[in-house]
Amino acid sequence: MIERLETGARMSRIVKHNGTIYLCGQVCKDATQGIKEQTETMLEKVEALLEQAGSDKEHMLSATLYIKDMKDFAEMNAVWDSWVPEGHAPARACVEASMARDVLLVEISVIAVEK
Repeated sequence: MIERLETGARMSRIVKHNGTIYLCGQVCKDATQGIKEQTETMLEKVEALLEQAGSDKEHMLSATLYIKDMKDFAEMNAVWDSWVPEGHAPARACVEASMARDVLLVEISVIAVEK
């Protein structure tokens, strides 16, 4: 069975299937901020969605990060490294990408499993 949460015309924020949780791409809460703050608030949103779906960041399987400019890679990674629980790092990819809105600096897509 497929369960879709917060479904709109274009996408669902959360899709669950056979104990696997897929989050749609998440961006920051305030795009006027720099990469550090954008990354922090983006990860806060991921954490809240994982909780809503019955999971947490220790149960992440995979994360794909999209970063507008690789010059921000180290600063974004510093936030990421402090957020991921030790010993629970997911498989991860990070690519430089054009963003849907020019002010966005980072976006993430996450796959996790239920607790």
